[in-house]
Amino acid sequence: MHYFEYKDGELFAEDVSLAEIAEQVGTPFYCYSAATFRRHIKMFQQSFADRDALICYAMKANSNQAVLTLIAKLGAGVDVVSGGEMKRAILAGFPADKIVYSGVAKTHAEIEYGLEIGIHCFNAESEPELIRINEIAKAKGVKAPVSVRVNPDVDAGGHEKIMTGKAENKFGIPWKKIDKVYELIGTLAHLEVVGIDLHIGSQITDLEPFAEAFERVGTLVTSLRAAGHNIQHVDFGGGLGVPYKNDNDIPPHPDEYAAMINKVAGSLGVKYIFEPGRMIAANAGILVGKVEYVKHGDGRDFLISDVGMNDLIRPTLYDAYHDILPVKQATGVETQLVDVVGPVCETGDYTAKGRELPVFEQGELFAIMSAGAYGAVQAGTYNTRALVPEVLVDDDRFAVVRKRVEVDEIIALDDVPDWL
Repeated sequence: MHYFEYKDGELFAEDVSLAEIAEQVGTPFYCYSAATFRRHIKMFQQSFADRDALICYAMKANSNQAVLTLIAKLGAGVDVVSGGEMKRAILAGFPADKIVYSGVAKTHAEIEYGLEIGIHCFNAESEPELIRINEIAKAKGVKAPVSVRVNPDVDAGGHEKIMTGKAENKFGIPWKKIDKVYELIGTLAHLEVVGIDLHIGSQITDLEPFAEAFERVGTLVTSLRAAGHNIQHVDFGGGLGVPYKNDNDIPPHPDEYAAMINKVAGSLGVKYIFEPGRMIAANAGILVGKVEYVKHGDGRDFLISDVGMNDLIRPTLYDAYHDILPVKQATGVETQLVDVVGPVCETGDYTAKGRELPVFEQGELFAIMSAGAYGAVQAGTYNTRALVPEVLVDDDRFAVVRKRVEVDEIIALDDVPDWL
């Protein structure tokens, strides 16, 4: 559910007109609904209210500082994958002991920073990483809390670029080798085992792959405890899908997800940690653009817009589908079969291909739905295009929470050496 709705034929974000924002901010721009973020976090928290659970929002989905501050105030934790994200988390008000640090290539400086602020856990992904964490913790005279990420070799389906739990993926330790890795931890005096974790992919709409992976981890918890390891928590990762198409099969509700986890892992006596990202952010945000030209080609028509792949790369990168709605609701039933393309000088610069849409005219505004996750965070300035701004709506008010970084500012980042 989200709070983007038509009122008297015009698309609103909560109680704010998108056309009004466009008039003041210009297009394209991302627009987030505070009410939707709050609803999704609270819904996930309520699904596990009867358990010792920590909901750690996966910041990589949307790391705008205003969004993070909103989520921190709801008592959630946060999952980070870089030193930069750790700094964002602290500045947004997340307690350090609610930060879990994932990622396959943690640097010396990032590990050191995590130890200095006292994060909840390092989710380690390899033996060399564990050795490095131990060395840094030794130099600081502390013990580092660690969990090892299991690769359960489970095919979660979906696009290959967002699946992370198969044997050929770069993430985690093969589940059949986990015992040996925990044996290694036992020889490293400055590591403290606190849990085990996994994450099998993203946009998963079937509970069966989750259940298969979690059952394997449950077996590992039992064997690791028998070997003397203190497994206090299981980090189940994220990956629960969202509906990108209005007519799509509805993904499992968090309550169904919770029932499945309680069935396969409820008897383990562990703290639950979760890392939802897309489920929290995707439908809480949209991208608003404008039709620059309507081009009638030879056998194909194009809506040429001011939204480029540098603003939203998901369709090009992941073959992702996003619903596209007119900001001013169409009054007739006439439609057009079009490709929605952008200004970037690449054939891959498109938002939709072969899409049946209401008839748009030059200058009309449209909204790309479900763009709150992996949208602005992956935006760039390719073709020296201004960096797209972000707007947060809360009830009947809105604020620009990341300004548009204009072309002159981008050029000013470059330095020409004197000898030229």
